[in-house]
Amino acid sequence: VQLQASGGGLVQAGGSLRLSCAASGRTFSSYRMGWFRQAPGKEREFVAAFGWSGGNTYYADSVKGRFTISRDNTKNTVYLQMNNLKPEDTAVYYCAARVGRGTYYSTYQYDYWGQGTLVTVSS
Repeated sequence: VQLQASGGGLVQAGGSLRLSCAASGRTFSSYRMGWFRQAPGKEREFVAAFGWSGGNTYYADSVKGRFTISRDNTKNTVYLQMNNLKPEDTAVYYCAARVGRGTYYSTYQYDYWGQGTLVTVSS
């Protein structure tokens, strides 16, 4: 599967952005999707993901209550709605897809990655 992330940009603190990740292929609904981010000089970190059952969602503590992951299988797209953005949310955001029952928060469990979209939050 190929993933194409979009929706990043420059926003002031307190603002909102919605990231989109469009996937190719006819089996999108079978993939468990997640979002990660990587700030300059830091390792890639977990942001949000769907669990194995597809119904559960999980979030990093740093974004809980502000970010929401969702998906539209009819459009082969997963979204990340980001509200009340903070300067520390500045990073390149990546969508990823995993096939197996791997741990949702581990980058090593994901089989496919998008190219990333840059989010910059100014103070």
